[in-house]
Amino acid sequence: MSGPSTYEPKYAAAKWMDQRLPIIRMGADFMTFPSPRNLNYWYTFGGILALCLVVQILSGVILAMHYVADVDKAFASVQRIRRDVPFGWLLQSMHAVGASMFFLAVYMHMFRGLYYGSYKAPREVIWILGCAIYLAMMATAFLGYTLPWGQMSFWGATVITGFFGAVPVVGESLQEWLLGGYSVDNATLNRFFALHYLLPFVIAALVGLHVWALHHVGQNNPIGISAKTESDTLSFHPFYTVKDAFAIAVFLVIFAIFLFYLPDALGHADNYIEADALKTPPHIVPEWYFLPFYAILRAVPSKLFGILLMLGAIVVLFVLPWLDTHKVRSMRFRPIAKWFFLIFIVMCFLLGWCGAETPDNVVPVIGLGKMTFYTLSQIATLYYFAYFLIILPVLGLVEKPIKRPDSITKAVLGDSHRDAGLAPAE
Repeated sequence: MSGPSTYEPKYAAAKWMDQRLPIIRMGADFMTFPSPRNLNYWYTFGGILALCLVVQILSGVILAMHYVADVDKAFASVQRIRRDVPFGWLLQSMHAVGASMFFLAVYMHMFRGLYYGSYKAPREVIWILGCAIYLAMMATAFLGYTLPWGQMSFWGATVITGFFGAVPVVGESLQEWLLGGYSVDNATLNRFFALHYLLPFVIAALVGLHVWALHHVGQNNPIGISAKTESDTLSFHPFYTVKDAFAIAVFLVIFAIFLFYLPDALGHADNYIEADALKTPPHIVPEWYFLPFYAILRAVPSKLFGILLMLGAIVVLFVLPWLDTHKVRSMRFRPIAKWFFLIFIVMCFLLGWCGAETPDNVVPVIGLGKMTFYTLSQIATLYYFAYFLIILPVLGLVEKPIKRPDSITKAVLGDSHRDAGLAPAE
């Protein structure tokens, strides 16, 4: 916990404001927030994600001033933004590439949380809010993918909204509500545009709650041991502001490479063809960050069961804090869990590969001969759910961890902290 505020306003204007709206105090307390002294660069993705959100909101608001949400004009309006609007090419590419960078950072952030056990008590609410942010991001990205009104935009919206029709009893009504009619048309594009504009501000509100919860219970750290003494922590500024700034600079270099040299590399070529309801693309695929869930969706022949599996793949993340029952947070001290986690990462990449390929395509597998991507996606889907529902609960009961340090300070400095006059944590 951050403890009582230590901010003292020095000027009359600052004192006047502090008594009425302590916004300066909030900023000062944020900068002096005590953070574990052993945070590594995997913990910089929170700041990177905050930057991505700001970039997406600012670029999206400006693009909305020029975009036309009409099925006859949407595609042309996007091309006009790229060609005729001053710096429109930069804004449109920044928004499109920014979505991919946003998901890249959030996946790294989530994998870090999984490895270091950041979802365990007392940080369950932080994790749940993070999952809610991720779910809102998925909805926002899907809605945004339809707006350019290219072939993939149109047919992706047709396929995904069509799955809702498989829901018993309320399926057809739900599908009609989403579409604003009986097919993907002008009403669909209008409501998708409105929701795409609204949801980023919902995400921003959830991020505020996420950060608030984080500052209430404190940050996790790579060894998963709570800070017990003042020597276990450092002030967030300047130690971690500088570290975050360096990580953000490296991330921006990667962002800039795609933005200026490969702006269309992460999109699908068919989406640069105007939507045509009479011409179905040979292979309809979502953006890369949805491919694992698309593979799960196609892993079973039943449309309804596929939808339930896809939703279950997200819902299981919300209940993860209660599935992993092991008392040790960090997998640094759980050698068996570490190997299962590495396999889990491989299976996530495999699901992404399967989602990008046609299910009937055949690929050679070492030691197993030739297998279709449909079979591979079933194997990866089975492991995905087994990891959360079977492996983690069982390991929580049987796995014995290796010895952990007594404190964060000892983990960082070893026995040298005794020479500095710092007592070990109890």
